[in-house]
Amino acid sequence: MRPFTYERAASTAAAVAAVAARPGARFIAGGTNLLDLMKVQIETPAHLVDIRHLPLRGIEDTPDGGLRIGALATNTEVASHPRVKRDYGVLARAIVAGATGQLRNKATTAGNLLQRNRCPYFYETTLPCNKRQPGSGCAALGGVTRSLAVVGTSPHCIAQNPGDMAVALRILDATVETVRPDGSPRTIAIGDVHLLPGDNPEIEHPLAPGELITAVTLPRPPGGTHHYHKVRDRASYAFAIVSVAAVLQKDGTGRVAFGSVAPRPWRVEAAEALLPHGPAAVVTTAFQGATPTAENAFKIPLAARTLALVLAEARA
Repeated sequence: MRPFTYERAASTAAAVAAVAARPGARFIAGGTNLLDLMKVQIETPAHLVDIRHLPLRGIEDTPDGGLRIGALATNTEVASHPRVKRDYGVLARAIVAGATGQLRNKATTAGNLLQRNRCPYFYETTLPCNKRQPGSGCAALGGVTRSLAVVGTSPHCIAQNPGDMAVALRILDATVETVRPDGSPRTIAIGDVHLLPGDNPEIEHPLAPGELITAVTLPRPPGGTHHYHKVRDRASYAFAIVSVAAVLQKDGTGRVAFGSVAPRPWRVEAAEALLPHGPAAVVTTAFQGATPTAENAFKIPLAARTLALVLAEARA
């Protein structure tokens, strides 16, 4: 690891000001992703601002019947919260599927949401990667692509978003609250948090330098039955090959999003309207325009089979 300086922020305003004032500064909370990246020098922050002790950990009801989750609430705290388990079951299921208990005890809500991609070529620093070094090229193109994205990609990047929690938040229509460097608050729809690569795959989210996530807010519970199925190569401690999050109503309507198939949680509302027509119709529309490789084209029929499993579970 490269040398860096460290400070513990005394307030949210102080944390934002400290990161905004120093180029290369980063927030650190659970550190479950950042520290790993620092060890291999993919992330090389000059200064770390510790926000773990800020009052951003609470989980509380909102006046309109929703739920506000503090940015520093751990994955364990969120998944075990009585209201999450009762009213937002898809979120609890996704979090528990996402990592081991040890990691869930440390990982925070905001950190999980902004975790970096898991493309093997991003982690291999001897090979070109447009996320690590813009303009250097994408070694994944023409490489081993089995785990990578099949839709929403660009000629510059085919990395997939690996998150589980984010897929559940996408179908729950969550919003993300932030504080900008000038101290003003901002609210971002969950669908706008993760950017597609386009010509600038190094830009993964719309947050400005020094902008800090303070909470994630869920609207009123959507009702229905909640499902999260994660297909992976081994039963634990593995990222998804394909995942499906769904909230399904008795009349056959509902919401569905797919994970690990795109650079962000993949939800296409036009495809959801086809749920009464079966999984093949939903996936055909959701994956319209997909550009899979020969190695990962199986993800599309696998998404249909996983959705079929979810629908059968709901009927039962």
